[in-house]
Amino acid sequence: MTLSLIFAAWIVTAFHVEIAVADRSTYIIHMDKSFMPKTFASHHEWYSATVSSLDLTDKTSSETAKSTPELLYAYDNAMHGFSAVLSFEELQELQKSTGFVTAYPDKVVTLDTTHTFEFLSLNTESGLWPASNYGKDVIVGMIDSGIWPESQSFNDDGMTEVPARWKGVCQAGDSFNSSMCNRKLVGARYFSRGSQAANPQASRDGNSPRDTFGHGTHTSSTVAGNYVEGVSFFGYAKGTARGIAPRARVAMYKVTGSSGIGSDILAGMDQAIADGVDLISISMGINRTPLYEDPIAIAAFAAMEKGVLVSSSAGNEGPDPMSLHNGTPWMLTVGASTIDRQFSAILTLGNGVSIIAWSQFPANALLVDVPLVYNETLLACNSSELFTEATGKIVICNDEFGDLRTQIDQVTSSEAAGAIFISNNSQYTEVGDLPCPGIVTNPIYTAMLINYAKSTVNPTVTMKFQQDFLGAKPAPTVAFYSSRGPSPSYPSILKPDLIAPGSKVLAAWAPITPAASIGSNLDLSSDYNAISGTSMACPHASGVAALLKGAHPEWSPAAIRSAMMTTASQLDNTYGQIRDNGNSLTYATPLAMGAGQIDPNKALDPGLIYDTSAQDYVNHLCSMNFSSKQILAITRSSNYICSNVSTDLNYPSFMAFFNNNTPSTVHEFRRTVTNFGDGAATYRAKLTVPPGTLISVTPDTLTFSDKYESLSFSLSIDSHQMKGTTSFGSLVWEDDGAKHTVRSPIVAYKMV
Repeated sequence: MTLSLIFAAWIVTAFHVEIAVADRSTYIIHMDKSFMPKTFASHHEWYSATVSSLDLTDKTSSETAKSTPELLYAYDNAMHGFSAVLSFEELQELQKSTGFVTAYPDKVVTLDTTHTFEFLSLNTESGLWPASNYGKDVIVGMIDSGIWPESQSFNDDGMTEVPARWKGVCQAGDSFNSSMCNRKLVGARYFSRGSQAANPQASRDGNSPRDTFGHGTHTSSTVAGNYVEGVSFFGYAKGTARGIAPRARVAMYKVTGSSGIGSDILAGMDQAIADGVDLISISMGINRTPLYEDPIAIAAFAAMEKGVLVSSSAGNEGPDPMSLHNGTPWMLTVGASTIDRQFSAILTLGNGVSIIAWSQFPANALLVDVPLVYNETLLACNSSELFTEATGKIVICNDEFGDLRTQIDQVTSSEAAGAIFISNNSQYTEVGDLPCPGIVTNPIYTAMLINYAKSTVNPTVTMKFQQDFLGAKPAPTVAFYSSRGPSPSYPSILKPDLIAPGSKVLAAWAPITPAASIGSNLDLSSDYNAISGTSMACPHASGVAALLKGAHPEWSPAAIRSAMMTTASQLDNTYGQIRDNGNSLTYATPLAMGAGQIDPNKALDPGLIYDTSAQDYVNHLCSMNFSSKQILAITRSSNYICSNVSTDLNYPSFMAFFNNNTPSTVHEFRRTVTNFGDGAATYRAKLTVPPGTLISVTPDTLTFSDKYESLSFSLSIDSHQMKGTTSFGSLVWEDDGAKHTVRSPIVAYKMV
């Protein structure tokens, strides 16, 4: 089911906005749908009849209709049940109904921006937030487009003094002075020489740490923004903004504005390491570049040596395979997922039927009883007739007859009052905007909309914008744009490592850059913006890494990555496998989602860790036929030698990569895990075997006598019976009592 269908599936018979009327209250009622009598054609009819049966009014009295029970919404996706205005006596009567599960009073909902922290189950009572003191004193180096220091997300309320170990500075520049840093924004530098040398005629937007683009401000506040009340994206996603690690510090290294270049990036990362950051977040990458020529990969190796994890974005070239960048073994590579929040509007037809559907029209507008026009020749919404017949009216557009984006542009430039766009394009709701008044609803409502438009001489509609819907299902899904593995630059290691929220993420913005538009000519500025991309997913993972660093300062970059990967979730909010929005919502594979969706609280206590040293990475490079000069370009030091050369790397995932140079159908892995639990423990292997392969694990039981003890095992994959180019499975080490489940995805991949 597409996301637009999920929202459209909330049908109401009469839109109602009051929580309570007189002695009546609004209740949310859960029902067991399996009890629906066969006499009803739909759950909506059943719920309506159930509510009608509760009418205890004396029909001979003069009581008004307001005192009768009233059905508000019928739900069939977010939950099974309905909401209704009832008296206490009617509620008691309802509890006797067949199929009744539970009921509770409706509540005023205060949304928390970006909402993703809530979606990731971070909370103040237990888990990673309190264990890490919300990332207190962890310094995150942001390699990005600069920062807007006046944003309230970078206020230092509640922040302690800057740690004495910090060596960074606040560099003055155009429209930026050194006093703009504080206890939250502890440093800011800019690096523009490379871009200016490459293009001397380009506009100079790089002579300052100031963000004139918006990207760096958005990513920085997602990682570690402070608490800011009362923010929204033009009325959508209202609430309190905060970063994933709200007590961490931000140091900005501006290396790009609207464009960037590798030399500036390398300089920025180099300085970040020298200044003493605890981790680096970089939401950019270079496509199809070998590691020894990739400045990000090279700088990341140096950071890893210093104990600094580099968290990076996978790219936005999906859903094509082998489209990701930053597929570097010593980095964390993050793909993007959707969340369970949808911007929406309520469409109410003149006959009282309402639909909740996707919308992002950025205005506090209420279109009341606007004429609705239906004409079969207008369904494509791309003809000149649109500018005449639909003037001042709401028009119905169907993307079966034209591209949705084109239709939106046509309506925006016309004199139409707005539009109902019929489309099942769930990808557009991830990244698209809506500069004209309108909604995007699913084709299952085509007949209902058209029948209404034909049923009356003067059909009308009412649209109410700036609505939010939480609980959209399925969520997460892999975002369609998120780049897929294997990595072109290093296919022997599975990438991406994991996915994190990346679609329609609300965070701080540079107000001089438009955040939305109305019509064809009116651009709107905002201090907060909702945008999509793996650039937004990466800082979520970076924020979790900052929290883990705060909770476990002794952990290496590989240990942090291992904890995040082996505890990642493969399930969505329907308790089914995560699906792929770039592949018709089929089940997502590890090439799209890596180990799965990041699960911060579980990462706090992973059980076992796959740790890796700098020499381990070098040994693996040696096995991959990198020359000594190429290895030197990466390591910067001749002190590394090819010792104990291994075709395997102690990584938390298994990528059996077969090509013409590997005629054998058997791939051998040898891995070592370290017990990070409380003490002695026994773990047993559980395999999900990729179809067409044979797998063995030796030994299949690991018995640890103490904390920090390390044990090794081997895993063998025979792919000679494999059909097709890919096959997927997993290895799970589970301890007695199932307190820890340490999961690694397995991919068998045949290059053709």
